[in-house]
Amino acid sequence: MSNLVRVTINEERCKGCALCVRACPKKIIELSKTKINAKGYRPAEVTNMEACIGCTACARTCPDVVIHIEKD
Repeated sequence: MSNLVRVTINEERCKGCALCVRACPKKIIELSKTKINAKGYRPAEVTNMEACIGCTACARTCPDVVIHIEKD
């Protein structure tokens, strides 16, 4: 029985500080290599959603509250 976890990052509000990248114990968040938001920052993105354990470390670390975790 696998838990479904969905991480949503508001890319337009992300300022690319990378605190979530450092906080993730599974190392599945990185700053985008291809996207730049309207503010000129590379937003964070989850590289492997299936590996996410739903610990919420990224969301708790984000100073701008742009990361939301949903667990089914």
